[in-house]
Amino acid sequence: MTQSLIDSKRLRRDRLYIMAEILEIAIDGALKTQVMYKANLSFAQANAYLRRLLELNLLETGGSTGKRVYKTTRRGMYYLHRYRELRELLRTEHENNIKNGNSTFLLEKHGSTVIRREDAF
Repeated sequence: MTQSLIDSKRLRRDRLYIMAEILEIAIDGALKTQVMYKANLSFAQANAYLRRLLELNLLETGGSTGKRVYKTTRRGMYYLHRYRELRELLRTEHENNIKNGNSTFLLEKHGSTVIRREDAF
């Protein structure tokens, strides 16, 4: 997985992030177990994401050894490219806000408590 998708400040991954992570893992082809472990997904989660990515034609399956290999399609590569552009745009905007004295924040709910977390992006 490339460093561009890894964000150590991220506490909770959103669906688009997980989809991008799976597509990144499957660029050269990957088995379901490899996707599960590298993307840190349960069996049920991996099945749901893989099914959806196949439906969207972002992934394709193949394999001649009887094992199903998932591979990122051209359309999946386009998704990754656009996803990275969007992440960079948000990161640049965040850095500009910090330079200009504007802080960005995220409200997180933990039980009945709402916490304001600075530097959310």
